[in-house]
Amino acid sequence: MSLSAESLRSIDRFCTAIDLWTTGLMLRRQSIRRNQPEASAAEVDALVNQWLQERPGAELGDGPQPVRPTSR
Repeated sequence: MSLSAESLRSIDRFCTAIDLWTTGLMLRRQSIRRNQPEASAAEVDALVNQWLQERPGAELGDGPQPVRPTSR
């Protein structure tokens, strides 16, 4: 089975997005450790999770597009 050039580009873009997301998490984790060196690994994990859910300035998402209701 052979993938089209467009499919390969889509896969590459998706992999890049995942890599950027992972890098962002690592940077946030480092920032928390630097600002709170006494925090345990569990506390750092909790703070990263909290940040993911409540990022200041991105409460409604990262893009400028209007918020659309989900159909679930």
